[in-house]
Amino acid sequence: MIGALDYLEKEKGIKKEVVIEALEQALETAYKQNYGEKNVEVEFNSLTGNIKVYAVKTITDDDDAVAEDSNEYMSLADARKLPHGQGYDVGDEIREEVTPRNFGRIAAQTAKQVVMQRLREEERKIIYDKYKTYENEIITGEVSREDRRFTYVDLGNGVEGAMGFRDKMPNEHYHVHDRIQVYVSKVNDDRRGPQIYVSRTAPELLKRLFEREVPEIKDGTVLIENIAREAGDRAKVAVYSNDPNVDPVGTCVGPRGSRVQAIVNELDGENMDIVEYVKDPAKFIANALNPADVLDVIFNEPEPQDEAVEEPAEATADDVTPAGDDDENSVEPTATTPAPKEAERSCTVVVPDNQLSLAIGKRGQNARLAARLTKYKIDIKSESEMEELQSQKDTGDIDKGLADETDSQSSTDAE
Repeated sequence: MIGALDYLEKEKGIKKEVVIEALEQALETAYKQNYGEKNVEVEFNSLTGNIKVYAVKTITDDDDAVAEDSNEYMSLADARKLPHGQGYDVGDEIREEVTPRNFGRIAAQTAKQVVMQRLREEERKIIYDKYKTYENEIITGEVSREDRRFTYVDLGNGVEGAMGFRDKMPNEHYHVHDRIQVYVSKVNDDRRGPQIYVSRTAPELLKRLFEREVPEIKDGTVLIENIAREAGDRAKVAVYSNDPNVDPVGTCVGPRGSRVQAIVNELDGENMDIVEYVKDPAKFIANALNPADVLDVIFNEPEPQDEAVEEPAEATADDVTPAGDDDENSVEPTATTPAPKEAERSCTVVVPDNQLSLAIGKRGQNARLAARLTKYKIDIKSESEMEELQSQKDTGDIDKGLADETDSQSSTDAE
């Protein structure tokens, strides 16, 4: 037993005192179950390995209490008959050794169970502490197995991360022994042991990949404002730099697109639009709708409401998409109306007739990602649509004016 304690302390880092305390508690429980004593204490000698059990009794002068429960009470007269018992008084506690002859067998079984339990707990703690430091980081693993709920990724030494259905790239199909990079989204510790959850679709995965591929992001020269991603298909990333001499988009794309291409390859061909974030919301919205040109951004005024407007949900940052160079013929967008407050953010964007489909994107994807990236609800209209709406509005205003004038004249005639 002493050798086992020394091994645990030296090889596993489990302090001897911790195991001894747990062992004594387990032996007390085992003794009570086998011998019925209520108040006992177990002492383990860490030098010799000897185990002794002591019954702990309270000294009393109440004979009825002793008669009712002799396991808990001892009479004052009996206590003073013990060696060195003349100093005892009512209320004192006395320890009387009651170690059974065959207690060694029970102790050995209990000790084995306690040591194994402490070993399992410590190993669980080591795993939890290790992978808790990897939380919110990228780690490489090997696909080990799948069931109906999860794909399991071996992270090393038999430790598995669980990747749920929503965390798997829809265009990826995994096979056992495939090596993949995953984002450690959460590490929990419960009665089953450490639970490690990993993802291939989390926005943070894309952010970490950019930090790895673009040193300027890692050192803070270029910053990521937001990411909107439809994992496995397309992503938009808004970046900026506080250094006027740094081109944030070009820095992320890299020479001949090498930096962003490395990320695209890692994400199995996911398209990347990298756009510049600017504080002017009209310009930012125009950038976000890349590759379409934007003629105008009209911020919608909110209708009066009795109750506070709920803030729109924040866009998720999942993936990044490299964009091409700006079109030299693109028109600088202008904001027709001031930008609304954050709780009311919606706008109408006007684009050239021949770029309406491009601005909206396949199945509305370009507009959808731009809205998530900018946190604006975006309504896209072609230039001719907008002119027609404006014409209808102007005609309506004229008709209303004529109607008002007619009503006024009729009223005068009646008078």
